[in-house]
Amino acid sequence: MAWAWLLVVVAGLLETGFAVCLKLSHGLTRLFPTLAFAAFALASFGLLTLALRKLDVGPAYAVWTGLGAAGTAVYGMVFLGDVVSTLKILSITLVIVGVVGLQLSGSGGR
Repeated sequence: MAWAWLLVVVAGLLETGFAVCLKLSHGLTRLFPTLAFAAFALASFGLLTLALRKLDVGPAYAVWTGLGAAGTAVYGMVFLGDVVSTLKILSITLVIVGVVGLQLSGSGGR
C-alpha cells in the first residue's frame, strides 16, 4: 500500500504542474502551457486512479488536493509574484499537516 501513497504524492505534485500551466496558458490560448497542462492533468489523474485501486477515496483525494493546493500556492509565491504573508504560510503549513495526518490515519484501502 506504500506504493499507492507514493502515487498519490506524485499525482499531487503533478496537480501543482497542471494548475500552474493552466495559469500560464492564459485561458488555453498559449500552445505550450496548454499542452503541458493537458499532460500534467492526464498524468495526475492517471496516477490518482491507479492509487485508488488500493486506497480509500476520502483520504487519498484529500491528500491529492491538499498537496496540489499547497504546492500551487508555494509555486505562485516563489515564482509568480503572488503575495506572501504570514497567514498564507501558516495556512499552507496547516494544509500540509492535515495531509500528513490523513495519510497517517491508516486508510484501510481494499
